[in-house]
Amino acid sequence: MTEHLKSHYEKPAELYDGLRLHQNENTAGCSPRVLEALRGLTRENMGFYPPYSAVTATAARYFGVPADHVGLVNGLDEGIMGAAIAYLRPSAGSGVVPEAIVPEPAFEIFRFDTAVAGGRLVQVMPKPDFAFALDEVLAAITPATRVVFVTNPNNPTGVSVPFDAIRTIARRLPKDAIVFVDEAYAEFAGRSFIPELPAFPNVVVGRTFSKAFGLAAIRIGAVVGAPDAIDPIRYVVPVYSVNIAAVVALEAALGDMDYLRDYLRQVSESKALLYAACQRLGLKYWQSDANFVLVRVGDRVADVVEFAKNHGVFLRNRSSEPGCEGSLRFATGIVEHTKRGIAVLEEALCAVR
Repeated sequence: MTEHLKSHYEKPAELYDGLRLHQNENTAGCSPRVLEALRGLTRENMGFYPPYSAVTATAARYFGVPADHVGLVNGLDEGIMGAAIAYLRPSAGSGVVPEAIVPEPAFEIFRFDTAVAGGRLVQVMPKPDFAFALDEVLAAITPATRVVFVTNPNNPTGVSVPFDAIRTIARRLPKDAIVFVDEAYAEFAGRSFIPELPAFPNVVVGRTFSKAFGLAAIRIGAVVGAPDAIDPIRYVVPVYSVNIAAVVALEAALGDMDYLRDYLRQVSESKALLYAACQRLGLKYWQSDANFVLVRVGDRVADVVEFAKNHGVFLRNRSSEPGCEGSLRFATGIVEHTKRGIAVLEEALCAVR
């Protein structure tokens, strides 16, 4: 095994007997319409390969694009892996190792998928205030660049990337390279780069229905972009990777916008509650456009996270991410859950000081 493949993505511990504020999930779960739709599945549905045309058209309407600009995937993770394989595999005899630029901090999967595909990772370290390091990203582009991974809003900071930065990167890329914009949290930000795609055919947007729609367990996401950009990804994704339960669940979820709107309202209220708590407790935090907040609690962050875990609330220690030393990530979704998490966080801080 080569050196760069010795590290692998380690899933967070399987913590279910408590309040899960460490995975950015919708802790209320999915719309009741999803469960109703799943109950309607028949034996024949289970016996046949799933149809995709109708659900792809529904997703395309949601995104505001033609159906051939959408590729459904088994969770956005599969879309990211598909992009890595499609664009970062070295070509036989070319002598060029394709490069992926990852502005940090970032979703860890970008780094691991680049290694798995055989590409070369080029990391751009963060600025102290997590402002997007556009000049540094542009300086990192070379003729070997094939993908620039951008998370917008960022995970784990919740800070958004200016659209003009994405436009500038797209204009500077060599031929056959793409900007992959991971928009897993776009519903919370209330904005998406998707309307800009006609002018930027070398940008691919990745979306998930795990977060805002509460479908994390059923694994359904999408890649959105010009057919020439997303077709290479489609070619490397297994033919029937999206199962029938995910097809049915997505149709039902996209048919219940009231449920989504209520969750977005609670996320906004929850963030305001956590911001106020951080101000009261003297903690540094970052204004977030996602459904979580990065909070700096200092060098005893591991003790705080462990205390909270022992009191039934799971938070995510993000200290290992570049620029995030001493910080934890706190999911802000259902208001009552956020209030409980804040109470335990305050207890934890008192206990470890």
